[in-house]
Amino acid sequence: MARRYCYKDVLPFTAMVAVECSNVGLNILFKAATLKGMNYYIFITYSYAVGALLLLPLSFIFPSRAGLPQLKFHLVSKIFLLGLFGFLAQICAYKGIEYSSPTLASAISNLSAAFTFILAVLFRLERLALRSSTSRAKIMGTIASISGALVIVFYKGPKVFSSPHWTSSSVLLEWPLESSESNWVIGGILLAVAYLLFSFWYIIQTQVMDIYPAELIVAFLYNLCAAIISAPVCLIAESGLSSWRLRPSIAVIAVLYSGVFSSFSSVVIVWGLHLKGPVYIAIFNPLSIAIAAFMSAIFLGDSLHIGSIIGAVIISMGFYAVIWGQAKEERTEDDSGLSSLGTSSSDKVPLLQSHKVENM
Repeated sequence: MARRYCYKDVLPFTAMVAVECSNVGLNILFKAATLKGMNYYIFITYSYAVGALLLLPLSFIFPSRAGLPQLKFHLVSKIFLLGLFGFLAQICAYKGIEYSSPTLASAISNLSAAFTFILAVLFRLERLALRSSTSRAKIMGTIASISGALVIVFYKGPKVFSSPHWTSSSVLLEWPLESSESNWVIGGILLAVAYLLFSFWYIIQTQVMDIYPAELIVAFLYNLCAAIISAPVCLIAESGLSSWRLRPSIAVIAVLYSGVFSSFSSVVIVWGLHLKGPVYIAIFNPLSIAIAAFMSAIFLGDSLHIGSIIGAVIISMGFYAVIWGQAKEERTEDDSGLSSLGTSSSDKVPLLQSHKVENM
């Protein structure tokens, strides 16, 4: 019983906290590398390639259980679509970070629950019942999340915290980080587009895992497809071959860290989606805001503005309102033994329902 509790609750919690910390660390390293002259197209391509190379042997070392379906065209096309959406989302996300800051990226990432709810309604995967408290919570949470994003993007406000002088010239940079007002807005818009694409990515990922529940293989194929897609596109965007030659610097550290982290996070997220469901994965997003603000101040000399604090609080409140609505729906389903959308688990909303798997 204790072993089951550890596997079902303690281990997923620890793994998701580690993913959030690692994700913020990656954004910090990427920002520092680009400020030192690294091109983000090169960074993305190398990251996917390193991730695929690391996951390939792991797929053989830890083989999946027997009884997996064949990799038919329908499944392969979904995985290829995963790679496409992942690549486009990464382009927008890293360009957004380049224009703004890792703290803004962490705050905007909390729009994922609101975007998911909107997509679910548009694709008729979520049934709205305006008299239901859960539906009203999701609607109000979605409005609050989007409002908070608008505040954090379009209103910087006065500084409430400036990093000390010794941190401004610390480990990664020789000057404090500060984005202009126009760059900050452009970065926020790009990050919002990125997390809208990530919402599509999570929906497709959940569908793939329903068909082919093999975390390592799916993660490897995703990174492989993304690398295949990104290589020609990025070669066209950055045709100078000398730029692709990495020299010992923070750029090499960022690429290697990204490859290792992408392998680790892909496995953990796919495993978490399979074990606990997409909502559980999304719950940990607000944690990254505090981590990013702290690490950005130390390593990048970033400043914290009042607009970022107000917007992050509003986004987090909206985020948890959507999560609360979903959690209450799930409790109702558990009590009644019926699905709110039908009798088949395949009819559930991919990102807003918890797909619970008893045995891995």
